[in-house]
Amino acid sequence: MNALPQLLRQTDARVAEEAPRQQFRLRCPVCAQDMDALDAADTSLVKTCSVCGFTLLNHDGIWRALAPDREERFRQFVRDYQKVRALEGRGSSDAEFYLNLPYTDSTGRHSWQWKIRGRSFRCFENRILPPMEQGRGHALDVLDLGAGNCWLSHRLALRGHNPMAVDLIDNAEDGLGAARHYLARLPNLYPRFQAEMDRLPFQDQQFDLAIFNASFHYSEDYHCTVGEALRCLRRPGWLVIMDSPFYLRDVSGRQMVQERMAAFAQRFGFASDSLAGREYLTGEILEELGRKFQLAWKIARPWYGVGWALRPFKAHLLRRREPSKFFIFWAKVD
Repeated sequence: MNALPQLLRQTDARVAEEAPRQQFRLRCPVCAQDMDALDAADTSLVKTCSVCGFTLLNHDGIWRALAPDREERFRQFVRDYQKVRALEGRGSSDAEFYLNLPYTDSTGRHSWQWKIRGRSFRCFENRILPPMEQGRGHALDVLDLGAGNCWLSHRLALRGHNPMAVDLIDNAEDGLGAARHYLARLPNLYPRFQAEMDRLPFQDQQFDLAIFNASFHYSEDYHCTVGEALRCLRRPGWLVIMDSPFYLRDVSGRQMVQERMAAFAQRFGFASDSLAGREYLTGEILEELGRKFQLAWKIARPWYGVGWALRPFKAHLLRRREPSKFFIFWAKVD
């Protein structure tokens, strides 16, 4: 019997004594030329592209890898997103809040959302991840795309894997900077990059798994975003989309977006629509992506409780649009 999954499955009290990722190869987000490799022992704070001169800066442990024009492009989105999240009371001054994610929200402000995240992760951890671990035979190099406060990277590192956290948001409460709290349980932090999903600062084929954790629906171009993630994967590799809103009918997704923008305008004074993203998935969207990239999607339906399961029936009785579903979609990439 293969004992690898048991060996890789770690608890908070017992972190894998595995050497950190030794080296990863950079790619310029401006001109797409290869840059120098960065290894775990590298103490430099600057990496410069020899072709176009773009400079990656390491500030407070986070590599800034946004091209200047793209930084400007996302400026309003980042400003709006951080304002909304702050007003919603995201984050905490207590390190235990982050260390307990995704299972417990110690603030009590968003418990139902973290209940969803926690059960989604349990499903991923117990049903989807073990075959990937067995198939590779060693710790996985993982792209955590849309990492937020890096809770997923933290959990994967505890399990013995090598995460790479990527996000546009870098603040210390709800973004990449929040990862500092995980040093309470990890000997050192995984690399963190402020970068966009459509221009990843990594060379081809050096990750085993790319996972979009409640982040894929922020993409402005699903084709571009999937293509960029696939570019960075070794073969075979795996692509996972977790906790993005899914609807059976496209009209339900469009209605959700309209309702969300109206609610944001009323509560925050702006619609939070600076990105032209789709903001949801449907079966047709996934089928089209599957055809384009030759992906045979599998689906997992985590159990969120009886109340959650009854939501579609309640919506039907009240003549409301169908509620969103949060499934996990994944595909092996050969």
